[in-house]
Amino acid sequence: MNKAGGIICLIAGIFSVFAAGATLFLGGLGAALEAEGGETIIMFGWVGLLMSFVIIILGAIAIGKASKVLGGIIVLSSIVGAVVGGTFVAIFMVLSLLGGVLVLFSKKKPVIQQAA
Repeated sequence: MNKAGGIICLIAGIFSVFAAGATLFLGGLGAALEAEGGETIIMFGWVGLLMSFVIIILGAIAIGKASKVLGGIIVLSSIVGAVVGGTFVAIFMVLSLLGGVLVLFSKKKPVIQQAA
């Protein structure tokens, strides 16, 4: 299940990058038009972009290695990205949260030793 969780995290992270880009675009547009809170939206976009890259990297690592610590970090990063990253990013962070839970509860395959 760690491979499936890692792939889900990769997909969610890639889509989150585009969502963070849209958040940055809208925040920049709001700041250019001197709308109230435009700078705050830009900050949400940067945090969302950072968490998206973290999810992509951790998802790639999770494909090759089953670890409860790795799954916990993915879950924590998904929650931080969903809360601080903005609405668009939060949609895809829910998907990465699912991938993190899959990595968290995956079991390591036992090493089978062959008799000589």
